[in-house]
Amino acid sequence: MTNLETRPQEQVCLTGPGTSAVELIEPRDVPLGGPRAMTVRRTLPSKQRSLIGAFCFADHYGPDDISASGGMDVPPHPHAGLQTVTWLFEGQVLHQDALGSVQTIQPGQLNLMTAGNGICHSEEGTLRRFPAQGRLHGVQLWTALPDADRAGERAFEHVADVPVFDIDGARVQVFMGTLGGVTSPARAYSPLVAAQLDIPAGARVRLPVDGAFEHGILLDGGDLTVDGTAVPEAWLAYLAPGPGEILLEAGEAPVRAVLMGGVPFGEQVLMWWNFVTRTHEEVLTARAQWQAAIAGEPEGVARFGRVTGYDGAPLPAPELPQVRLKPRAR
Repeated sequence: MTNLETRPQEQVCLTGPGTSAVELIEPRDVPLGGPRAMTVRRTLPSKQRSLIGAFCFADHYGPDDISASGGMDVPPHPHAGLQTVTWLFEGQVLHQDALGSVQTIQPGQLNLMTAGNGICHSEEGTLRRFPAQGRLHGVQLWTALPDADRAGERAFEHVADVPVFDIDGARVQVFMGTLGGVTSPARAYSPLVAAQLDIPAGARVRLPVDGAFEHGILLDGGDLTVDGTAVPEAWLAYLAPGPGEILLEAGEAPVRAVLMGGVPFGEQVLMWWNFVTRTHEEVLTARAQWQAAIAGEPEGVARFGRVTGYDGAPLPAPELPQVRLKPRAR
C-alpha cells in the first residue's frame, strides 16, 4: 500500500525512550485518495513514537464495504528501503509487482515484499477484480531495512499457511518472526515478530515474549486490557523492552488484535512518501528516479521496474516541500 497523502511529511524515525507503563497511541484517519476513498487508521509513525522494533508504519483499514467505497485500488507505485507486510482479516487483494509476481492474498495469509533498493507494485481489492467481495479489512505494516540490507535485491514472498499456536484459550497466528515456539518462514532482516491474536471473551492470556523486544498491540476489535491498561478500539498499545510476558485480558467481547515488535532499531531513518532513506539527498534521488521510471527512462526503470498487469497509469510522486528534509522535534 502506498501513502497517498498529497503533501506527505518527512518522518525522522528514532527509537524513543522506553516507558515503564503501557503507552497508548491514538490513530489518525488518512484517506487513500479520491471522493470514494477508503480511509485507513494510521498509528505509526506518530508524534509519540515512530518505530517499534523495525516496524515504521502501521495502517489499519475496514471493515470497509467496497460497494460503497470502491475498495482498494492503488496504481503502481514505488518503495525503497523497506518491507511491506500485508495481512487481511476479510476480503481479498491482488498484488502485482515489478518482479512479475501476481498473487491474491486472503485472510490468514501473508504477502511480504522486500523493496531493497527499489521496486514498484499495485494493489487491488475491488469489485472489478473480485465481484463477490463484500468487505475489505486488514492491516499493512512496513519494516525499515537495516543499512546493510536496504540497497539489496528486491524480493516477494507469499506464505499461504502461517504457523499457529494456542495459549490460555487464545489462538495466535505468527506471520513474522518467532513466538510461542513457532517461527514464520517469512524472511526478516532484523529480530522482530508479528502475529494475529484472537482471544475469547473473558479470557486471561499470559503471552510469553522476548524481553529484549519492544512491542505494540493494535486492537482491531473487542474489549482488551494490556498489562492492566484498557486499550480503545483501533489504538496501539506500546510496551518497552523488559518483561518476558504480556498479560492480555478480554472483556465481554472477544478480541482480535495484531502484535508487532522487535529489538529497538538502532538506526535513524528518514521516511518521505514511500521511501525509507537516511538523508535528504537520497529522497531527492529516489523521487527523481521514480519519475524517470514513469517516463520509461532506463535509469528509473532499472531501479524500480514496471508493473505490466495493472490497467492504468503509475502513480506520480508528490511534490517535494520547498525546504530541506530534516529531523523535527519529537
